[in-house]
Amino acid sequence: MRAALAQARKGAEAGEVPVGAVVVGPDGRILARAFNKPVSSNDPTAHAEILALRKAARKLGNYRLAGCTLVVTLEPCAMCAGAAVHARIAEIIYGASDPKTGAVRSLYEIADDRRLNHACTVTPGKLADVCSAMLKAFFKARRRSA
Repeated sequence: MRAALAQARKGAEAGEVPVGAVVVGPDGRILARAFNKPVSSNDPTAHAEILALRKAARKLGNYRLAGCTLVVTLEPCAMCAGAAVHARIAEIIYGASDPKTGAVRSLYEIADDRRLNHACTVTPGKLADVCSAMLKAFFKARRRSA
């Protein structure tokens, strides 16, 4: 999670919502790191999770990331949870819950919905206070400057 938090900090410095993600391979090594880039790339799909999944898939030469873990500072949205399922991610670990758009536990439970062709193990709340504090500070500063 600390590597994902480092990515989130980079995102905040770039003016993006501070969400960071890493994909960890079955051997425990980080395969990919990313932070949110939808604003700078004018791409609504450029969430940290999607970018990290893309990088990991390219690195492994396979869109299926079986045995890999997605670690993200904020609970994934429906798009990102769906992408993790399609990538066959083994586990999703996330920090802060997202009551407005969270699709792993808060609003939906896409990642481990047994009606789908794959289910991910879900571990919520890892360093949740730190992840949440970073997001709150970012939005507080943004409101102040507006």
